[in-house]
Parts: sequence; structure tokens; C-alpha cells
Amino acid sequence: MISRESLIQSLERALQRSPAVALLGPRQIGKTTLARELASKMQGRVFDLEDPSDDAALQNPMLVLGALRGLVILDEVQRAPHLFPVLRVLLDRPDVPARFLLLGSASPHLVKGVTESLAGRVAFHEMQGFQLEEVGDDAIRQLWNRGGFPRSFLAADDQQSFLWRRDFVRTFIEKDFATLGLGATPRSLGRLWTMAAHYHGQVLNASELGRSLGETNKTVQKHLDMLSGGFMLRLLPPWFENLGKRLVRSPKLFLRDPGLLHGLLGIGDEGALLGHPKLGASWEGFAMEQILARFPHADPYFWATQGGAELDLFLDLGGKRVGFEFKVDDAPRVTRSMGSACTDLKLERLYVVTPGSKPYPLTEAVEVISLGDLLSQLDRLYPTAH
Repeated sequence: MISRESLIQSLERALQRSPAVALLGPRQIGKTTLARELASKMQGRVFDLEDPSDDAALQNPMLVLGALRGLVILDEVQRAPHLFPVLRVLLDRPDVPARFLLLGSASPHLVKGVTESLAGRVAFHEMQGFQLEEVGDDAIRQLWNRGGFPRSFLAADDQQSFLWRRDFVRTFIEKDFATLGLGATPRSLGRLWTMAAHYHGQVLNASELGRSLGETNKTVQKHLDMLSGGFMLRLLPPWFENLGKRLVRSPKLFLRDPGLLHGLLGIGDEGALLGHPKLGASWEGFAMEQILARFPHADPYFWATQGGAELDLFLDLGGKRVGFEFKVDDAPRVTRSMGSACTDLKLERLYVVTPGSKPYPLTEAVEVISLGDLLSQLDRLYPTAH
């Protein structure tokens, strides 16, 4: 078992600050297991809205929920949008006798009622798969290859992990997509998701995807937004200022979990990954998600000019501008793009992140560093940005 005590402690602190906390993340990521562990610790009451008996028990939610004290957990809350107005009334009680933990598998902007009824009353906390700090630096290649979904990472071998991920994709398309409240599953969703895997790490061209699928670019964009809302994709926006340069203004497309990326690309094990054309893009997405999990409140961007200069990831951490480049090379060298990024974006630091390099400087502002060492350094240098 992998301990997730830091997540439990983070939720406990959030529940002390706010009468309601929404724990959001993809299906099968471990939200229910974590919540039940927290309920056992705090003697809370759990309602699983996928359980018919629990759903029936909440047919009169004001009467049932209004009488409870302490911690109340509502699992898969996006299945019951009629509860949100009731929660608004309960959260506005002056004494706040109960604290609510809401578990959901869709982003709040896709769940009608969360942003409308509970605005200003609920704190959002995103849960992702296993992080490198939880599994240890020695397991970095397994985490990169299999991804962070617990059943994938903890599978008996690579083949069992690969089969689980393929089944997950099929189940998500055929069943979960509709139950998330995202509407009917488009017939082209499976092909779109597979094509998105092949575009992983590239600037999005919705028109090109649409032509391949026989869909309009607006339809493709809508379905990509839905996959993003289900925590399957990340559309990384571009950064642009009035720099006097022509900049790329379309987002970059990433699959958030490397294991699902590899499953959709047919990459069954580490050997196949190391020889695959998407190796560099896979590392970029994996390392980026590990960094962003450390800074959930930071707004991430990439930066690119029409002239070819680019930066993989750009963050403002506590008022300090930090850039990241992701390389699988053993010994990366300084490039013209790095110099342009440091100058144009006024970076305090630019990190070139690799799977296992020992730290060494390229210039005064540019440093090559392994992912594990980087995460430790970021925690130390930018503690207020978490």
C-alpha cells in the first residue's frame, strides 16, 4: 500500500478553514478510499450516490443532512445536482454543525450547481494519481511507464497494468462519461481520445482533428473540453505579452496520466516506451504534471514564438517567474530558445528537467536537474506558492 497521509492532512486543514471541501479528480484515482479513511479517522458519515440505498436515503436531503453533525461525505456528488441548493442552505447556518466533503469526478464548471449554488462556500482540492514523493525516486520509471492510477501502478506486472488501462479507457467511454453528467457519449470519443494521444505535447489544431474525424472544429473543441473536465486531458494555454514578437496563441494538448497515454498509443512496457517516437513528449507531460501537483493554485502556461523559440512550462511562483524545459537527454546543452525565454520572460530561473541527471549549471540562470531533485528544491525555494 502507498501511504497518502499528506493528502489526508491537507484535507483536514481545508475542512478546518471551510465548511465544505470538494475533492475532485478522475474516476478510479482513489478518492473514495481516501475519504473512507478520513471518515474512519473523524467518525464521519459517508453517502455513496452510486449506491441505490444511499441515494434513496437522500430523497429528503434537508431532513437527513440537516440533522447530521461532524463530517459528512457525499461521494460522486455530480450525480445529484439537486443536492446543491440544499447544501447552500446548510452551509449558511451560523453555527455550521457539520462539515461536508464532496467527492466528484468532473470539473466544477461542468457540474451545474457547484459554481452557481455553492460559489464562495466550498474550497476545491484536486486529487491526482500517485506522486513521485509518495512512491519514492527509485520507482520513477514505473510511475512514468504505468501512470499514477493506483490499480495500474500497483499491478502485478506491466502486462496486467497495460490491460487495466485499456479496460479503463473502454469503461470511461462506454459508461463513465455519461454518469459524470457530461451528456451522451459521442460515438467519435474513442477515436478522438486516441488521436489526442498522438497529438500529445503538440499545439492544438482543432480543425485538423475535426477533418480527420469528420467533425467540425467546434464539436471537437467541445468534446476536448469534456475530456479535460473529466481530468483526462490538459489544454495548456500559451503565455503572451506585448513583447513585439509574433507568439503562438493556441493551447498545447496533453493527456494528464502517462499510463493512459501509453495505453492509447499501444506502449506496453518500458522497453517499448524508450524506443517510441513519443518518448520526449511523454516525459514532458509526466514531469509537468508532477510539478503542477506541487502548485495547484499556480496558473501554468507554455511560451512559443512564430520564430521557433519556446519554453515548455512557465509558472509565476510567489511573484517569481520560473521556467521549465523537459529533456530525456543525459547531458542537455544550453539552446538559443533558453536564452530567449530567460530574456523575454524575465525568468528568475530556468530548470532543464531530466529523468536522472545530477544537477549542474548551464548558465548562471539555467540548471540541469533530475525530477526528484527539482521537486525537493521547489518545495524549499517557493514554499509560499503551494
